[in-house]
Amino acid sequence: MNLFAEIRNAVVDALGRMIAEGALPSGLDLSAVAVEPPRDAAHGDMAVNAAMVLAKPAGKPPREIAEGLARELMADPRIAGADVAGPGFLNLRLSAALWQGVVRDVLAAGKGYGRSDIGGGNKVNVEFVSANPTGPMHVGHVRGAVVGDALSNLLAFAGWRVTREYYINDGGAQVDVLARSAYERYREANGLEPEIREGLYPGDYLIPVGEALKAKYGDSLLDKGEQYWLAEVRDFATEMMMQMIREDLASLGVAMDVYSSEKALYGTGEIEAAIETLRGMDLIYDGVLEPPKGKEPEDWEPREQTLFRSTAYGDDVDRPVKKSDGSWTYFAPDIAYHYNKVRRGFDQLIDIFGADHGGYVKRMKAAVAALSQGRVPLDIKLIQLVKLWKGGQPFKMSKRAGTFVTLRDVVEEVGADVTRFIMLTRKNDVALDFDFDKVQEQSKDNPVFYVQYANARVNSVLRKAREAGLAVDDASLLAADHTQLSHDAEIAMLKKIAEWPRLVEIAARNNEPHRVAFFLYDLASDFHALWNRGNDEGQLRFLQDDPATSVAKIALAGNKRCHLRRSCYLGRDAGRRNALTKPSASAGQSRRNGRDQPGPGRGSDGGSGFCRIWRAHSPRAGKGTAHDADRRCGLFGRVGGGLRVLGLQAGGA
Repeated sequence: MNLFAEIRNAVVDALGRMIAEGALPSGLDLSAVAVEPPRDAAHGDMAVNAAMVLAKPAGKPPREIAEGLARELMADPRIAGADVAGPGFLNLRLSAALWQGVVRDVLAAGKGYGRSDIGGGNKVNVEFVSANPTGPMHVGHVRGAVVGDALSNLLAFAGWRVTREYYINDGGAQVDVLARSAYERYREANGLEPEIREGLYPGDYLIPVGEALKAKYGDSLLDKGEQYWLAEVRDFATEMMMQMIREDLASLGVAMDVYSSEKALYGTGEIEAAIETLRGMDLIYDGVLEPPKGKEPEDWEPREQTLFRSTAYGDDVDRPVKKSDGSWTYFAPDIAYHYNKVRRGFDQLIDIFGADHGGYVKRMKAAVAALSQGRVPLDIKLIQLVKLWKGGQPFKMSKRAGTFVTLRDVVEEVGADVTRFIMLTRKNDVALDFDFDKVQEQSKDNPVFYVQYANARVNSVLRKAREAGLAVDDASLLAADHTQLSHDAEIAMLKKIAEWPRLVEIAARNNEPHRVAFFLYDLASDFHALWNRGNDEGQLRFLQDDPATSVAKIALAGNKRCHLRRSCYLGRDAGRRNALTKPSASAGQSRRNGRDQPGPGRGSDGGSGFCRIWRAHSPRAGKGTAHDADRRCGLFGRVGGGLRVLGLQAGGA
């Protein structure tokens, strides 16, 4: 249950009565009316903006509208107070019974608490990672992989049908460089000295590729011209690199539904079809672009080219799609690829790009808007850089130098769940520092540990309760007398938990999975505060002398634990996402379970994986925490969905 949506409905109904009574004019647009948490908790439980947004169209002072609305709402037993502040702000205080009912709502909904249907079953394609298949994934790819996967989980949780897609950039010159680099390692495997000249990839990761080439071809490719072996070695090396990339992603808990090949667009008419479609809309013409101001982009030529009239859809300049020599620009196959996604019937497209692709945003949006005739929105998320630190010193990476830090290096150092969580502790368009030392500290400054420790405390309480003979199964917690959760600190915790359904919808609408990580940290902070107050105030301890009171209070902790697990899902659902998909060069796409279009997004049925982000650093029961553990903890645990949304693993009690 979304309490904020429920109270908003009550506000809209009250406004409707005011309209019917003539206190407000008919025909008012109520879509902008919002019910939100107040900026200052001292002002109340929820803030209503109705008077402020309706004053002008209603032709009435906002305070007059607010006072009338307050009178209407006070007839609702759920509303304990309605105070008008300033020019017309309306602050509501809800009854304690309503907040106490959150315990029942969460326990009854189980894994489904916070799940939304705002996506309406619409199909969304999330393309992310899409790294060049020229080597293992480095740390620069990690953040995009985490954001894309967590966003996919979030959208599935909010009612979209999600397809995760990887676009293999195997049609450009970089795969020829890969082939030449692998050939030198093939020569090395045959006992010759490799010639790793300037411009080739020097990394040791290509040594196994050379050995595999020798196992397949023996010495038959030696002393032959490039024209005899380039194509075969390119395909062979690309496939081995893609297998490495799949394994890298799997180590992070990421698996794609579809792998699409850029190379498969060439020679199949796909690019030509997309360009001709645009030509039929009078959006393709031959012309000469003016020289750009400042640095000249690579695709500009002072000669006639075939151009896409992208300025008709908001771009700054028209963009070349075919060079003067008749070859396609890099933009042309990207247009065809997105046209392919539009024709596959997606209702929404999301691209996760690196920050260096900022110049691609307007042109790509223009192409999709034109090809879908404005029907399919494209949202492009740019991922800022990750800076690695260890021992107070920066870690450097360079693919060409062969000294870069790989995704696998990071995961093996700190674990997949720690990696995922940290990558979501900043919004995607803000640079992020990843400090190997800090993410393994056991302190409040380490957000991973801080959330882990909250869950560990919950688990310890549940264990102590069972040892004391208390029934802490869902049915018992559901049947408890939740009116005993009456202390201000307990009500504050319930208010935070009640924000989860609203947060899911806001995060999903804005494609912002980092909001879940922020929520988890805030929730953990509130729980730790409640726990610490229990040291001084006996009535706040979870385990009381009276068994019935204990079960009621344990229900609060159990709900928090469940919330943690549910949020984790937005990061990884290990129970369902462990199959690796092999690309099909002939089809241009690979499909899981033989499906071109996946059904409901993974995780739409709740999934089976739970976040175990606390496993690396969870305090062991009985080591400095046993005395504390037998004093607190049920509802907090139910917030585990936040961990699951993040794609993390939730440990058992």
